[in-house]
Amino acid sequence: MLFSVSLTRKIKTFATKMVITSGNDEDKGGQEKESKEESVLAMLGIIGTILNLIVIIFVYIYTTL
Repeated sequence: MLFSVSLTRKIKTFATKMVITSGNDEDKGGQEKESKEESVLAMLGIIGTILNLIVIIFVYIYTTL
């Protein structure tokens, strides 16, 4: 119970320190780079998931024969 109270206080203090910045031209280049990185990471995650499913299927087939 005490832990949840202290956690709530920390969240409230972090929320008051947030700063909203306007979109500068410098930020747009960084945002485009982040967007590209995020799309690459998402694609790698999808490929990894597909490979894991293939391995699971082969292991299932191998163990049932």
